Amino acid sequence: MSKTLIVTGTSRGIGNSIVHLAVNQGYKVYALSRKIKSLPKTGLMHPLKVNLSDEKDLDSFAALLKSENVKIDALINNAGAFLNRPFLETSKEDFEKIYKVNVFGLASITRKILPFIASNGHVLNISSMGGLDGSSKFPGLSAYSSSKGAVNILTELLSEEFKDKGPAFNALALGAVQTEMLEEAFPGLKAPLNAKEMASYILNFAISGHKYFNGKILPVSLSTP
Repeated sequence: MSKTLIVTGTSRGIGNSIVHLAVNQGYKVYALSRKIKSLPKTGLMHPLKVNLSDEKDLDSFAALLKSENVKIDALINNAGAFLNRPFLETSKEDFEKIYKVNVFGLASITRKILPFIASNGHVLNISSMGGLDGSSKFPGLSAYSSSKGAVNILTELLSEEFKDKGPAFNALALGAVQTEMLEEAFPGLKAPLNAKEMASYILNFAISGHKYFNGKILPVSLSTP
């Protein structure tokens, strides 16, 4: 049976790969990003320019879903902002910029889309090993890793709040993946997995992982970083 997915952060890297893999498997995908030039509109692929920090953009997208009378099987919250900067040089504005995307944007899109997600659907948040309690931490990632810690707690809270009526909520805490973001953060570092490999795992988990897990923060890592 065909599935309908929403994926955020699809202009490059893992999100872009998820969209292409999903379409190749016959899924309908709403691909959200601030930049959509890299994704062509096809019968199954629907690239949409949506800023997760803009309530008007989110309202317009919700109105589109309502007009098309669709039920969403999975929301993959993949969009993220990154910053590698020493804490003493990280301003309040820097923290706000990271949290605006990684936490507030994620919460906003989830809240707007929940009425359209099937009761047996899945909200999958893409987190980071740096946001896991007890994991290795790296200097310069105070804003980024702490925002991912907030995502992890939010995931657990929402799974509890919606456990009786659905959908399920889980998060995957990713380790190092060879993407543009990793290269920007750790120039020269070679990760054990590329974006397409990780995208395949994420897509499969988004489709079937909630049959086995709810409210879980699962590490997916061979290297950190």
